[in-house]
Amino acid sequence: MAQPDLQRVNIGFIASIVVVATIGGFMFGYDSGVINGTQKGLEAAFELGKLGIGINVGAILVGSSIGAFGAGRLSDAYGRRTVMMGAAVLFLISALLAGGASSSILFIVARIIGGLGVGAASVISPVYISEVTPASIRGRLSSVQQVMIITGLTGAFVANFALARYAGGSTAHFWLGFPAWRWMFWLQALPAAIYFLALLTIPESPRYLVVKGHTERARAVLTKLFGSDEADRKVAEIAASLAADHHKPRLSDLIDKTTGKIRPILWAGIGLAVFQQLVGINVVFYYGATLWEAVGFSEDYALQTNILSGVLSIGACVFTIAFVDKIGRKPLLLIGSAGMAVTLATVAYAFSTAVTAPGGGVSLPGNNGVIALVAANLYVVFFNFSWGPIMWVMLGEMFPNQIRGSGLAVSGFAQWIANAAISVSFPSLAVSPGLAVTYTGYAVFAGISFFFVQAMVKETRGRELEAMEG
Repeated sequence: MAQPDLQRVNIGFIASIVVVATIGGFMFGYDSGVINGTQKGLEAAFELGKLGIGINVGAILVGSSIGAFGAGRLSDAYGRRTVMMGAAVLFLISALLAGGASSSILFIVARIIGGLGVGAASVISPVYISEVTPASIRGRLSSVQQVMIITGLTGAFVANFALARYAGGSTAHFWLGFPAWRWMFWLQALPAAIYFLALLTIPESPRYLVVKGHTERARAVLTKLFGSDEADRKVAEIAASLAADHHKPRLSDLIDKTTGKIRPILWAGIGLAVFQQLVGINVVFYYGATLWEAVGFSEDYALQTNILSGVLSIGACVFTIAFVDKIGRKPLLLIGSAGMAVTLATVAYAFSTAVTAPGGGVSLPGNNGVIALVAANLYVVFFNFSWGPIMWVMLGEMFPNQIRGSGLAVSGFAQWIANAAISVSFPSLAVSPGLAVTYTGYAVFAGISFFFVQAMVKETRGRELEAMEG
């Protein structure tokens, strides 16, 4: 299938669209990562135990699963940009409510609201980007989403570290007499407002416009993106891909009408979404400070370690941007699975040597603390040049036009349910059976994901969205 001449593509306009759309990824990362470093404040303010912390941390994931499931269907009905604007409003409301919460219940409600925005942004930003970019560079532009997610996470880590350092601790009083941990949440309001205003400057997805019968509006957007000749060809291709099935997209499209079974492409999407979480990455992002303090690091050093992980993650994602459209999606997934299995097993070994110090704290003897730190950061690197960005790239491009919204809805829902299961269970699992066994479990899932990719995932590099099958 013919592809647009990159010399005629309006790269500047496409780049600006991608930047705006991926602010949603930044908010996804910031809203998810801000909880890392606030847990002492939550414990003190709401008198929470380990289970209570797990519920308060995991509350965002309840909203995220609902937001991801609903966003795919809502974007088919009302448009990709409209749903992203709704997510920006939810981020703003959540930031203000979470910082001012007077009880655990109110905090949980605030985080669920933020989760609705996170879930929506997590699935709609990648599909929007995939629908406005040329196939030959779609992978690298879609990978920007993961860079922005990690940038958001790192931004939250830096802000938390700075506030805690300046105030004298996360629970110490800061501006206007409020503790620093509350300001960690309130700072989210600024990028949320920027996201909403920036979305007003970008167009709706041309594929959505064609589906809704707004052909001339779609042609105008495509002309600005690719030039007039390419716009006519793309409108015809999109219309042809939908011609075989004129009804509105619906969940039942995910069932193969010939066999009566769920389409294999959906199982592949669900598997990619779930395995991305079963390898335990969000334990690092949500509980990094708590994790490193549990093995003897100070709060200050633990927060600095979070920042290091974030910077390495961004570097790994930049590698993916450079090579994903040359190497392909599937090879990167396989390398990532193998690397994560080895590094997670190494972390598990290091944690298995933990001993109780004379003062009652826990430490890793000899060089095992360094081994754990290096292995954990190598694990983060392997994740972020493979499963981190590639899962979102593939979910945004692998489904045929007719089922893209529905496929994303189900896969995104599965991703956030797995995220919730891992994140909420971690505080208890860290106590019993312990960090060593818990990380061994994540290593096993990483190993299984290698064989899943070999068996179920098909390469999508260089293929036009209208050519996707499943």
